[in-house]
Amino acid sequence: MRTSECDVVVVGVGGQGVILISEIIGRAALKEGLSVRGVETHGMAQRGGSVINHIRVGCRYSAMISPGSADVLLAMEPAEGLRYAHYLSPEGVALVNTTPVLPITVTTGQASYPAVEEILDLLRGIASMVRAIDATGLAARAGSPQATNVVMLGGLARYLPIGGATLLEALTESVPAKFLDINRKAFELGKIEVE
Repeated sequence: MRTSECDVVVVGVGGQGVILISEIIGRAALKEGLSVRGVETHGMAQRGGSVINHIRVGCRYSAMISPGSADVLLAMEPAEGLRYAHYLSPEGVALVNTTPVLPITVTTGQASYPAVEEILDLLRGIASMVRAIDATGLAARAGSPQATNVVMLGGLARYLPIGGATLLEALTESVPAKFLDINRKAFELGKIEVE
């Protein structure tokens, strides 16, 4: 799927590292001489609030991705993936972390969270391919559940017009040195999971 252009919508909830993923992709694109445009929408920017970022690699015009045209939807949280699935092209790919982040309405019993498999089935009706990834489990295997976003970045790597080595270089420049080994392992585990 590598072309010189790729529109990616990254979604999740506050605290999941959605913005870091976007920064790493942007930095890596610039290193390879590709244009990159992006828009961040934080919603309730605290932990638990909805976050959506548009990243357009190789694009010369608007930073916003039109509904129905994203090449990839990277969902750090399953329900957030479904909430923003309308951005996906029918030929698009959805990469979905299978670990939910339950909102307070669910944890207090005021609402229920749908089964993750139901969410994935709905996404399968929208995207040409849905890749369900236990990114949180893989991040724990790498050494820290906080590296879930980097596992997802590793999974996304095959769909970007950016080399894996360049993404790793941008990752190295973006995370504290003391967490670098864990993040490199997380990236590789995500990459292997989607290959």
